[in-house]
Amino acid sequence: METLAAESRYLENQVAYARPIFLVLALVALVEVMPVRGGQLSLAFLILYLFCALLLAFLASTDRLPALRLPLLVDVALLAAYFALMPPVMSVIFLYLFVCFSSAIFWELKQTVILAGVTSLGLLLRVILVGEQHWPTLLAWPAVGVGTFVAGVGLGFLADRQRHHARETQFLAQLTAQLDVERGLSESLRGLLSTLATTFHCERASLVFSDSDLERLFVWTARRDEAERISPESHPPQRADAFLVDCPELTICWNTLEGVGEGFGWDRRDGRRLADIPRIPGISRRELGIHSMAAATFDFGAKPAGRLLLINAEPGLAPRDLRWFERIAASLSAPLENLYLLRHLRARVIDAERSRISHDLHDGILQTLLGSIIQLDVMRKSLPPKSPLAAELEQLENTLRRENGELRKLVMDLRPLRVARADMIDLIRGHCERFRQEAKIEVDCLLEELDLRVADRICRELFQICREALNNVKKHAQATHVVIKLWQDEASVHLVIDDNGQGFSFAGSFSSEELNRLRIGPISIKERTRGIGGRLTVESTPGHGARIVVEVPIN
Repeated sequence: METLAAESRYLENQVAYARPIFLVLALVALVEVMPVRGGQLSLAFLILYLFCALLLAFLASTDRLPALRLPLLVDVALLAAYFALMPPVMSVIFLYLFVCFSSAIFWELKQTVILAGVTSLGLLLRVILVGEQHWPTLLAWPAVGVGTFVAGVGLGFLADRQRHHARETQFLAQLTAQLDVERGLSESLRGLLSTLATTFHCERASLVFSDSDLERLFVWTARRDEAERISPESHPPQRADAFLVDCPELTICWNTLEGVGEGFGWDRRDGRRLADIPRIPGISRRELGIHSMAAATFDFGAKPAGRLLLINAEPGLAPRDLRWFERIAASLSAPLENLYLLRHLRARVIDAERSRISHDLHDGILQTLLGSIIQLDVMRKSLPPKSPLAAELEQLENTLRRENGELRKLVMDLRPLRVARADMIDLIRGHCERFRQEAKIEVDCLLEELDLRVADRICRELFQICREALNNVKKHAQATHVVIKLWQDEASVHLVIDDNGQGFSFAGSFSSEELNRLRIGPISIKERTRGIGGRLTVESTPGHGARIVVEVPIN
């Protein structure tokens, strides 16, 4: 895992705070056994060192002044210089322990072991050369060397664990931050899965969500360093064994699926190792291109909701990697559940706000317009029929009637529709028939008789998109023919509105991202498509017509 700025600052502060503590202990040990020769010089050395350490700790504790970091090599050099002053061994050991702690923070544990070995050997040689030569002392030499080494490595191990814990905490915070409802479900999961694939050196990572309401499995997959938008695959519940969703209480890793395979795992409820590892069906391995896979479960409301998968890891995962992956899945359970809940809540809030605006317009400006029309009609009828003023009032009355009709239609469009999946096809056909009669424009509805596998909210938005697109054709396109197509495949629902009118003011094919960047295209349709996590493409040929393509993942 990459060291983040916040984690690095935290670890640097830990070293800055630990330095004066160890120096005070070294100073106490020196004062207690003050040697006759060199004692004053050692004391002055420690006091000066302690003053600098306290200054660095103060700078680390405040954000008002720039923090200064003393390089670890300086601490190592100061330890060697203090050792050369020949102070009491216990006083040297406290500085040695601090250097072991710091080296494990800033370096790897391997370098800490080497440093501890060299320093312990130096202390042992000093005891041998300076100490008295008799049997009790000779027997104590191995204990001095081994004890000093073990103490330094042990403290370094604790510091190394702290460093790893800080990195893991920062990494989990980084993953959680990617699950943002403002970014949308597709973009959030793309960032999450791409990061997981990169971290564990996998070809790709997947999230499998079991939707009990729709009775479908939705699989989101992103490759390492994935930058393109991702859409889910939809599978029937019978494919649960292909993604190990049928055994949600097991955390499993297969490092190879060839032959008898090589796998391990445990029951996440009690941590017991598994004697028999479930196998992935051979046809699924071939279809999905799986050579190795690890699976961990995430929960919604304390119940298993799906799986996180690492596919084709290089070279493979160790048990400690799988435990870390299991911890990641458990930590992401609440953020993932919140993302789904906020997504649904946001849709409900949008519906409620649209309903409120519709109600306010109906009870406000619509009633005012209607009153104005009635007053104009009364005034016009009170004038002579051929009066110029009567003609102007009639023209103004007609204008207000047209605007009143447009506003009333807008109010009706704003009101949330109760569109169910089963009624979707009939509603589109009925609206197209009314459009054909009112606008005198030929409409072909190429609608498959299908059981849509999307939520009612998405059906409602698709119907609104179809209705708004036809309204735009009526107002602006000057078309004589419109074709509407609706179908679905395993992954998405597709809606296409094609007309032979004058097209938009731009030429070419543009995605929703390009339309937003260039600030072109139908605003309302763009917003509705984005609100349901769909992908919009607008194709325009000025003078020859336009095509609107909406693709919504089945999720």
